Amino acid sequence: MTALPGALILGADSAIGLTLVRELGQHGVPVHAVMREGGIAGASRFCTTAQRRPDGPLSLWLPGMIALTGARAVFAISETDLVELAKLPARIGDCHILTPRAEPLGRTLDKSRTLAIAADAGLRVPRSWQPRAGDDFSARAAVEDYPLVAKWSNPPDVIPLLERAGLEWIKAEYVRSPQELLALIERYRPIGRWPLIQQYCRGVGIGQMLHMESGRATLHFQHRRLHEWPPEGGVSTLCQAEPPDRHQVQMLLSETLLRALDWEGPAMVEYRHEPGTGHYWLMEVNGRFWGSLPLALHCGAHFAWENYRRTVLGHNAPAPRPRHDLRARYMVPETKRLVRLWLARGRIRDPFFRARPLRDLVSYILGCFDPRMRYYVFMLSDPRPWARDLIQMARKAVRLGKR
Repeated sequence: MTALPGALILGADSAIGLTLVRELGQHGVPVHAVMREGGIAGASRFCTTAQRRPDGPLSLWLPGMIALTGARAVFAISETDLVELAKLPARIGDCHILTPRAEPLGRTLDKSRTLAIAADAGLRVPRSWQPRAGDDFSARAAVEDYPLVAKWSNPPDVIPLLERAGLEWIKAEYVRSPQELLALIERYRPIGRWPLIQQYCRGVGIGQMLHMESGRATLHFQHRRLHEWPPEGGVSTLCQAEPPDRHQVQMLLSETLLRALDWEGPAMVEYRHEPGTGHYWLMEVNGRFWGSLPLALHCGAHFAWENYRRTVLGHNAPAPRPRHDLRARYMVPETKRLVRLWLARGRIRDPFFRARPLRDLVSYILGCFDPRMRYYVFMLSDPRPWARDLIQMARKAVRLGKR
């Protein structure tokens, strides 16, 4: 059997990067993980080499690393890396840069542009207001319907400004009154930029994942978010696959939206679904590999492999149909969520969040014995990343204890 060309994965430090290493490695692709020292993916049996990430811009060291490893494909995890890679050619020699190009990436990173394109494509989008210098903030705050959610429209663009001003980047902040909205606006006045203010959308989180090629989806998968960290919205810590006969109309709309965005490769379209009304509210298009990717891996929805085999190998046979009977959980943040429900419930900002600590404790314990349950990091056939993760957490706890 002919050996497959290798792949570079930038940012293999996280559970997402580990998932890409495992997915491609299971298909026989030599995987070269590029990461900071101690990254968990470097311990995986599917990792061919673990490369320390050099300092400086990607453009200075990536061509040399491609030459060193002989890689024919480059994948990346973080939005910062995606932005840098979008400025490079789609190929460096014989190596395919399997990340979004600048224009489609820019449209997905800017939530305001995404929402406008989605509305034109027929999707339901939340009512939004982008505050700008010169607006009558007091008048607007007085007529808004509360609660609201504040999200930055383009995080990679604003995070450096926040860091220079000593301000924290908050992914999603809930606003329950005119006074809270005006206080938020005042907080960010020093940088002259403000988050997008959106209506609060009730419901459960639905993620629809598609691999796009020339305007059509070649692979579909979807899941429902059961838990998040922080509890009011953030990283998915417990999720379950949804059968393909559910949300079918919305899946077609997701494909329509990605086609309108001129998207190529993997993406996840995120919604809030209200079962009572049947409404699906678009939250965002995640143009990078997403946090719940381990569930897709366990179910056989292999998005990195789909991108690799079609682009690098030229294989266009239909992808196998994924399973839809599994769950996956991210144990460390899932445990932190449970602790907050029991010990710090008052810190949960979502006004409609229903805390059920006893029920969630029982579910947490029973989940350990659920044959449907899989894990973001732990894998019986590849246990070393989990062991490395535990060792690093123990060392961190010892360091904190000595302070």
